[in-house]
Order: sequence, then C-alpha cells, then structure tokens
Amino acid sequence: MAFRAVNSCSVLRSASSPPLSAFRCCHFNPRNLQFRWSSKLNCRSPVLWHKHRVSRSGGGRFYSLYSIVESVVEELEALRRRKKVSATAKMGMVGMSSDDGTEDKLMNRTLEKGLLLEFKKDSERVLLAVAQRPDGKKNWMVFDQNGVTSSIKPQQVTYIVPGVENFEQTEIADFIKKAEDNLDPSLLEFAWLELLEQNKAVTTEELAEMIFGSTEPLDSYCAHLLLSRDELYFTVLQTKGSRSFYGPRPTDQVEELQRKKLAKEAAEKELQEFVELLKSAKAMPSKSKPPKSSWAAEEKTRHKIESLESYAIDACKDDEQRKTAGMILKAMGLVRTTSSAVNLLIDIGYFPRHVNLDLQKFNIRTYHSDEIIAAAESLLLGASDPDEVDRKNLTHLKVYAIDVDEADELDDALSATRLSDGRIKIWIHVADPARFVQPGSIVDREAMERGTSIFLPTATYPMFPEKLAMNGMSLKQGEICNAVTVSVVLHSDGSIAEYSVENSIIKPTYMLTYESASELLSLNLEEEAELKVLSEAATSRLAWRRQQGAIDMPSLETRIKVANPEDLDPEINLYVENQDNPAMRLVSEMMILCGEVIATFGSRNNIPLPYRGQPQTNIDVSAFAHLPEGPVRSSAIVRTMRAAEIDFSKPIRHGILGISGYVQFTSPIRRYLDLVAHYQVKAFLRGDSPPYSHGQLEGIASTVNINTKLAKRLSSLSHRYWVLEYLRRQPKENRYRALILRFIKDRIAALLLVEVGLQASAWVSLGAEIGDEVQVRVVDAHPRDDVLSLKEIIQ
Repeated sequence: MAFRAVNSCSVLRSASSPPLSAFRCCHFNPRNLQFRWSSKLNCRSPVLWHKHRVSRSGGGRFYSLYSIVESVVEELEALRRRKKVSATAKMGMVGMSSDDGTEDKLMNRTLEKGLLLEFKKDSERVLLAVAQRPDGKKNWMVFDQNGVTSSIKPQQVTYIVPGVENFEQTEIADFIKKAEDNLDPSLLEFAWLELLEQNKAVTTEELAEMIFGSTEPLDSYCAHLLLSRDELYFTVLQTKGSRSFYGPRPTDQVEELQRKKLAKEAAEKELQEFVELLKSAKAMPSKSKPPKSSWAAEEKTRHKIESLESYAIDACKDDEQRKTAGMILKAMGLVRTTSSAVNLLIDIGYFPRHVNLDLQKFNIRTYHSDEIIAAAESLLLGASDPDEVDRKNLTHLKVYAIDVDEADELDDALSATRLSDGRIKIWIHVADPARFVQPGSIVDREAMERGTSIFLPTATYPMFPEKLAMNGMSLKQGEICNAVTVSVVLHSDGSIAEYSVENSIIKPTYMLTYESASELLSLNLEEEAELKVLSEAATSRLAWRRQQGAIDMPSLETRIKVANPEDLDPEINLYVENQDNPAMRLVSEMMILCGEVIATFGSRNNIPLPYRGQPQTNIDVSAFAHLPEGPVRSSAIVRTMRAAEIDFSKPIRHGILGISGYVQFTSPIRRYLDLVAHYQVKAFLRGDSPPYSHGQLEGIASTVNINTKLAKRLSSLSHRYWVLEYLRRQPKENRYRALILRFIKDRIAALLLVEVGLQASAWVSLGAEIGDEVQVRVVDAHPRDDVLSLKEIIQ
C-alpha cells in the first residue's frame, strides 16, 4: 500500500526536534513518486500527512495517517516550542513572523552588530561569522568561525541568518556543528516534488518551514545550506540583497543532473584509486617499482598516466588532458607545475631519474619502424651498384679514417702523397650511401624526415637503420668499400691547382682517434709519411684561407658520454678537446677543401646543390688583437658575425672560411643534405639529369633544416644537462679555471669553465678584465632546472 504526496499540508520534523525512531513512517521513492513503509525512521526523514486524503489498494480501504500519529505530532510540537524558548534565551535569537513586512525587512536587511552571517572568503571558502563593527563607509569587521577578524565588503555576504541578534561569537562552532548534524540532502527530494507539482518558488525560510516546520535560525540556516550546496533539485531564480528565491528544476533536468552526478562520483572514485596506486608506487624501493608498461595495462590507468606525462613535457593534446593532470597533482598534494609532474613520474619509477624530457617535447624519433628496418635489410641483400663499372680502384692508397673514438659509423677518410714536382695530392674519400638508397624511396623519405643523426651523451639516434648504416654504408678498416672520392692537387701556397670527383673503391688502412692521430704526428714516423704530408697540406690550406680573409676561431669542444643512463647514478665520462689540436685541424681543413671542390664542380657543371655561404663581414680582426688568441677572441668575433645563407643554383662566398663557395658533402650517412648533394653529383657522373631542381632542393632544405635545428638544440640541452650533473657530483671544494669572455652587466661576467668546456656566468672582483683567468667553485648545480651557481675564489 502507498500514500501519494499531495499539496503543502505536510508536517515535517524540525531540525531542533528529537529523533522519532519510536514509530514508523513512510519514505519517498523517487522512481515512482510514492511512499513506502519502513520499519526504521531516519531522524531527518519527513512525516507527510493530510487530513482528508484516502488511498485504496486492492480491495481494502485505508484512512490518512493523521488519526494514527496525531497525538505524537502534537506532543512533538509542544516539545519543539519549549526548546525554541530555551534556545532563544540562550542564543539571543528572536522569533520571526512571515508577514510581508518581515519579508521586506529580510530582503533589505543591512549589517548590524551581532548579526550572524555567511560570507565568501575566497573562490573556494565560505565562512560563518558575527558582525562586529563598521569598517569605513561600507565594509564591516567580522569575527569568523576560524577565530579570525577581517574586513569584508557587503557583496561578500551570501546569507544573513534570520532571527538572530547579539550572537555570541563563541557559539559559532556549536551552531555550525548542530547545522551539519541535521543536514540531510534527501529532504530536498520531498520538497522538490511538492514544489514542482505546484510550480512554486520558495525562499530559504519558506523551505525551512516546509521541511522542518519552523523558521528558527538553526532551521533556516540548515535550509540555506541545503539549497546552496544543492546541485540537483533547485536553481536560484532571483536574489535580492542576501535573500534568494529558489525554483524546482524540471524532472528531465534533474534526471540529467543525476546522471552527471553519478558519472562525476564514479570519476572521483576512479581518480582516488589511481592516486592510491601512485602513492603505493612512490613508497616502493627503487628496484621494486612497477615497470612502465604496467601503467598502460588498463585503459583508465593508461589515460591518466598519459595525461600526467603530457603535462610533464608541456604537450597536452587538449584541455581534458591538462585538467586530468591537474586533478591528479592536486589529489597528491602537489602544486600544478610541470616540475611537480616530472618529479612524481620519477618517484613512481615511470621516468628514470635522468629522463630526457626534450626527446619527447621535440617528438624525436628514437627508433625505426619495422617497415623501415625491413626495407633497409632488403637493400643490404639485393641492392645493385649502378656505378660499379665506373668506379676507380684506389685500394693501393694508404687510407686514414680519423674520428672520435665513439663514432658509430665512418663517413670519410683521407689519403695523400707528394708528387714528383713537389706538389701535394690529396684524396678525400667519402662513404657512398647513395649506392644503396635511391631518391624518393621509403628509406630515403625516412632519412629526410629525420634530417640528421642525433648524437647525445646517452645515445645515438641514427638517420638510417643501424644495420644498413654500419654494415653497408660505413667505411670499415681493411675491407673493400665503395666511396665517392674527391682528389685535389694543391699549389705550394695551398690553393687548388686541379681536382676531380669520381666513384671509387678503397680499402681503409687505419681507423684513428684524434688523440692517436695527434700522437702519430708528434712521433714523425717515417713509415707514416702520408700522414705528415696531410698535416703539411692542412697547414698550407689554413695559411691560404687566412690570406683570403678567413677568420680562424679555434675553441674548446667538450665530449661527454654516459654509460647506463637509466641508472640512479650513471657513469659520466667527460673530455675537453682543443680544436687547435693538430689532428682536428688536419681533418677540419680537409673537409673544408672537399666542400670547396664540390661547390666549384657543381658551379662549372650547373648542378643544383645546397651551396652554403656567409656574407663577408667587415670584421677588422686587428681590433681583437688585444684579446688572448683562442676561446676569448673567438667568442668576441662570433658575436659580430652575420647569419649563414644557402643558395641552390650557384655558389655564394663563405667569408668566414675564406673560400668562394662551399657544399657540405662529407657526412652523407649522418646529414641528409649531404646525401642530397651525393644524389645530385652522382647523377651527373652517370650522365643523368640531377633528381632535384633548384626549387625542389629549396623545399627539401626547408623541411630538413627545421628538424636539424631541433636536433642541434636537443643535443645542446642534453650536453649541458650532463655537464651540470657532472659538476653537481664533484666535491664542493673543487676549484675550476674560468676565462672571462665578456661582461654582461656591471661585474657579472660570461665565463668559460676550461676543465669542462661550459659557459656560465658569475660575479667577478674588481680588477679582473676580459681575457683574464679566475678561479671559481660551484655553489649549486641543478641539472633539471638548468641552474649553475658559481662563486669566485678570491686569492
């Protein structure tokens, strides 16, 4: 049997009334808008009744509840009146009537001393307070529930509790506790149904009368709290002063809000479960933390960890990812910053301690797809050599390949001899990857999109798949290798007398590091006369280029390699090399010579190539003569140089190198534009038209240069990170030599730390000048934040 709710004759329990658990009541079922019998009465549930309504069920006849509970209700009313008198005497409250004059008074009520009010402290907090005294013309000083006295504006007031005068501020906490104890959001369901049926709006006090049967201060405040916190049943129709009118939402709107609420609650539960996973992983020992792959096992977990990762690298795809990451960080008690996200992902073992975030920020390809690897392997197995019959056999020459000791593939090698007339002849052998890869092929397109191999302290990400680069393209000691050879005969002054460009086969004799090559040169061994001839050629070439206006700018170059970078404290090996080193100077001069020859060859044969140049800057080198030769002078000159340029139809002068034209040609396995130059030159050697026109080359270069710049920036950032990590680990008492390159502001100088080859800044004492060497120590080094703090050691 059921009793349907009707009109507004309902009598509901007051918030200040005692529990009614001694008798039965009927509870509202929102699904069928009926009441059902319950053997247990919730102390905040309403008792609805009507004197005249009768309901029939089956064949029986049932009269209203009034005759059953009349005596109980009357007893409760008497008790409520007694408690009201007691509460009024204790708390200084006054009764209120519901006449129109009282309502007008409520709407136009101004602040007075002793009033109990609610105000908005900030965007997230609403507090209860007692008005103390005026503060200026409009503001009021109030004493809030936290015991804080502050000044508030009238517009901050959200509610004035009616029926209160001279409220004691010591009673605020007790008042709030009573209100919170008596709150039951389900009461709004009953009121919503009845008001919806009547299409009627209510004030806070009217709702209090309806659901509590009273407008006592505590009941009114409870009604206000229910309405202000409600997100389902009621909406604010109008606000006058601190008084608002609320209307019931339509049924379909309530149902939609209910669905959203349930979805929100489910999402909050899911978020809390994820936060517990994070906390658990964070507390685990380093070796016991869950593997990265485990976070992607479930869709809901994968979505959240990806949002956190995207936030960490500042690469959120949309606002939803950003919002999700922000909620996770807040739930973990962390500030919403990328740094917090990074540290959290490190703490749970998702990121290694030294994770390279820039790899992800720049969207760098760190591996080749299975499709590319398969295509590359097929080239190794079946690619024919289109230039086989035209290759010149140069296997009789002694060939020196000189590079850094950790080089993964070798692009170039050198040979030399002294001719009978005393002139020097040089052969610059360059690896021939175009023997395998054709323009426009899948492997070529992949190389173009990468633009360059990327060399980091922790890893190398090659332009070509490793097996193809190492086993097919790279020059190898003692093996027959295909090459493109540029041969040059020099005049005695170092200028070019004659040259040729041809496909060849060679057999590299030595694979030397710069250190071992420099050592051989210093030993001046008779059996290595060819290396000595190469050194002489490099010296004459440098002298000739200087005569043509070249600006020589030797500097320090730091090489740093990190073993097992995912370890907590990986091994760091750091080397600083002076580019004025004889072997480095030798190789550099030969590479410049090769570039000059290819530019000349391309120009004479109208071959579109990426011709590089740098406009001649009117640099008076003598103006820098007062600076020490080396890094200090080079740094000053570089700051006056103009940007490099590139042309695809004809050579342009390279003023810094002191040559009429230049094409990068010697690193086709590592740099895509070098490979393009090979495509163009080799097509001409075969008698074919070059595969690319001037305009096509310009489009290719535009794409490649973007990726090349990213790669250079990535390499620079990674290099600096590991140098800072190296310095962080050193004893604090360590001293470092620092060259003053220039002054940035006042006594803050740009310094070059000689032992690590890193530029930094620090305050230096009076009397120190540009070019002077000072000693500094590291105060702080924070690689993740790119912070290095130095302090000069005053002698």
